[in-house]
Formats: sequence, structure tokens, C-alpha cells
Amino acid sequence: MDSSFKIPFYAKSALIFISVFAFVYTMYIGQLIIIPIVFATIIAILLNPLVNYLFGKGMNKIVAIIIAVILAILITIGFLYILSSQVNMFRETYPLLKDKFHTTSARFLHWISIRFNVPESKINNWISETQSKAVSNFAIGEKLSEAGQIIVTGMLLPVYLFMILYYKPLLMEFTKRLFRKENHTAVTEVLVNSKRIIQSYLVGLFLEFIIIAILNSAGLLLLGIDYAIILGITGAILNVIPYIGGVSAIALPMIMAFVTKNSLSYPLLVFAIYIFIQFIDNHYVVPKIVASRVKINALISIIVVLIGGAIWGIPGMFLSIPLTAIIKVIFDHIEPLKPMGFLLGNIVPTASRFASVKKKK
Repeated sequence: MDSSFKIPFYAKSALIFISVFAFVYTMYIGQLIIIPIVFATIIAILLNPLVNYLFGKGMNKIVAIIIAVILAILITIGFLYILSSQVNMFRETYPLLKDKFHTTSARFLHWISIRFNVPESKINNWISETQSKAVSNFAIGEKLSEAGQIIVTGMLLPVYLFMILYYKPLLMEFTKRLFRKENHTAVTEVLVNSKRIIQSYLVGLFLEFIIIAILNSAGLLLLGIDYAIILGITGAILNVIPYIGGVSAIALPMIMAFVTKNSLSYPLLVFAIYIFIQFIDNHYVVPKIVASRVKINALISIIVVLIGGAIWGIPGMFLSIPLTAIIKVIFDHIEPLKPMGFLLGNIVPTASRFASVKKKK
């Protein structure tokens, strides 16, 4: 006699829904704590080979970790210095840019007024009201509070990074002890594969950033667009956000070309160049350098990017792909969840199997 208790389907569905809701809500309200730890963990995985190499050469473990953390900080500072130098150049010529923008906008408003037979005074009043509402809704105190939280998080990130690298053996052993001994092999495979995926994904992402930054800057320099380097780098940074960043990166250089050039052909040329670069990125760079390292299909990638942005904003968009890849690795090693891992993957079954079934019928 089978006395095992079976949960009805509707009860399972309710439990799954409640669990997912609780998990997502926890991720949302705890993002100020969770996001820095996740970023520190990913960076620690990327720096782990360097720490192992220095430690293998006879260097003290703490010294090796400190060197790796300092190297990461120096790279970040150098990157921020390049951006800040370009921003300073932009700030020095801001008055001229502002005058050109006002001149161009006045011409554009005059054209709209004539084209649609709307008095310019009404258009100006509508713009003034919109600006006043935007300023009133900006919530300066809230933005300053968010900026302070970002600064504090940036100061804690190196501490998290050092601690994760130092206590890596403890964390690995703790993860194994959560499961029975017969499952330790599968747990080790999950950890190793997750580490490999994150390392390869970040390396591929960095290579993509370098390639896109060079292509963007070169294209804008050929057109003679002002601030070509900072616009190219900014576009490459936005392009790191999967699927959405590449589209949003086109707007700023088009606006710059529209404001600083006297011909409308320049914004169109910028648009054409960026579309060409996106074609190269989507058909050659991403499949060969980035996507080949993370076996997630495009539909799931778009969905998780949108979900990550809704929960964690821009950091969530960036983290969504590697975290989904780790989830897929976990699903692939748990028998009941293997269908979910198959759903996340990029292997599309052929139609011949279904056709054969129809023939048999």
C-alpha cells in the first residue's frame, strides 16, 4: 500500500507561484545588498586564475589577493580617467554646444509652427510646462540619496571581493556540505561549469567592448563628429547591455551630429554606420565571441534581460545573462529540471521527428 502523500497540481502551481513571487520580491527589496555581492562574486571568479597563479609561484595568499584586487581597482580607475577626460573636454565646449542646440531647436520649432499651423507661443508654453513638471518630479533628495548609496557600495565592493577570494575554500566546502555525498560529484561539476561560463562570458564581453568601441570611434571620426571617442566608448558601454543597449547607443551620436553639423545627412550617416556596426556585432562578434560561451537561446535572453531590468535596473540587465547561464547549468544536473534546462538552451529540435510521428499515425 502506497501511503506517500501526493500534492495536487493546483497546490503545486500555487506553491511555485508563491515561491517565485517571494524570491523576486526579496531580490528587489534587497538589491542594495545583493547586487554588490553578486558583482564581487563574478569579479572574484574572473580574478581567481590570477590569484592561483601568484599563489602557485610561492607568494603569500593574502598578498596575492591584494595584488589582484589592486589590479582590478587600477583598471577601473584608468577606465574612469579616460571617460572623465573626455567629459571635461565636453564640458569646456558646452556653451558653444548649448548655443547651437538653441539655434537648431528654434529653427525646428519654427518649421513645426509653419507645417502644422500651430503658434510658436503655444509650443513654447507646452515645453516650459513639461520642463517644470520634470524638474518638480526629479526628487533631488532621492537622487542624492541614491548617489550616496552608490558611493558606499563602490567602497564596499573591494572588501567583498577580497573576502570572497580569501574564503573561497570555505564557501566551496559549505556548498558541498549542503548536499549528500552521492551528489558531491554533480555539485562539483555545477561549480566548475559555472566558473568556466562566467570567466569565458566576461572575457568575451570585454573583447566585444573593445571591438565595438574601436568601430564606433573610427566611424564617428571619419564623419568628423565632435567627441567621437567618448561617444564611441559610451556606445560600447551601452552595447554591453544585451539587445537593448545597442539600440539606445545610436541616439546620442545622432543628436550630437544633428546639433553640431549643418546638414541633416550627418545624423543619417551616423545612423547608417551604427546599424552596420550592429550588424557586424550581432552576426559575427556576438555569435563567435560572446554567445558561443553562453548556451542560452535568444528568446530567453531577451526575456531575462527585461526581467533583470525590471527588478535591478541596468545592473540587472547586465547580470541577467550570466545568472541565467548558471541556472541552466544547475537545471541540467537535476533530473526533474532537465526539461527547463533544455528550454533555456539554444538547441532547436528538427521538425523531422514530429513529421515521423504524424506519418505513423
